[in-house]
Amino acid sequence: MKTSAMSVTIPSTISDVERDTGLAKETLRVWERRYAFPHPERDTFGERVYPNEQVVKLRLIKRLIDLGYRPGKVIGYTADELQALAQKAAAGPRPDAAGPHPELHAYIELCKNHQMEAFRRKLSQAMLVMGLKNFVTSLVAPLATLVGEAWACGQFAVFEEHLFAESVQIVLRSAVFSVPQVNHSSGAPRPRVLLTTLPQERHGLGLLMAEAMFAAEGAHCIPLGVQTPLPDIVEGARAMQADIVALSFSTNMNPRHVHDSLRELRTRLPEAAEIWAGGNNLALRKRAPNDVTVCALEEICAAVANWRQRQRQAAS
Repeated sequence: MKTSAMSVTIPSTISDVERDTGLAKETLRVWERRYAFPHPERDTFGERVYPNEQVVKLRLIKRLIDLGYRPGKVIGYTADELQALAQKAAAGPRPDAAGPHPELHAYIELCKNHQMEAFRRKLSQAMLVMGLKNFVTSLVAPLATLVGEAWACGQFAVFEEHLFAESVQIVLRSAVFSVPQVNHSSGAPRPRVLLTTLPQERHGLGLLMAEAMFAAEGAHCIPLGVQTPLPDIVEGARAMQADIVALSFSTNMNPRHVHDSLRELRTRLPEAAEIWAGGNNLALRKRAPNDVTVCALEEICAAVANWRQRQRQAAS
């Protein structure tokens, strides 16, 4: 019998909520005092614990804040009102609205019904038809957005989101492995791209989508996986002589941590190593850090071409 996303009753600690929603502990405590929400319970040790319905509401509030709403304007809404507002905002114009795959909801239904083998088979067939770059930008990326919205609205359980992400990653890893090594006999430089996330960022799907786009452009990809400590990123970039350190940031990571980490990383990396960052984190959309190239998935191809042009100019 299928488990509903709302049937989970185990309360979350404040650390769980911070990691789950991207809302800092300090923010949660301030809202508790200022708005009387959230209103956590206390465990046997007197520590805050948050019922699932409050966590779902906090996810929705965080999503609306990312879309430009003020906390004080939406925090008093019910979960149903927040969900309706989030769905209305999500239905608005999108940068990728020109060409998303027409069967996105068919994929969603396969996931919701836990038909993961059929889901992976359908993805693999689409990838063969669409080609890797179009598959990533027109199918996988908008599909991941839909799943994230369904999860934020409580329509997807956490384990269902994990099933989705793992299935997509299986298909993408296979596709990346199958990309033929491009012979740059024309002398076009081949960037060495180290890909990872910072220790606070555990989501790896965006990183793998970026790797697929880099691989399709003939880059030499060096994936480190997720949650790599800064000293190890620096050591890896030096040892592998990386031209580009590519990092992915989801909406769940604290924007302040994003800026602080990128500044520190810039000071510790070799000067010749560029930092490219992507994802939907507010820190990248509102105030791009200095000396960091913010690059959406669909912009990677042009960005690599520009990198090659700069290398040619520097060599001439």
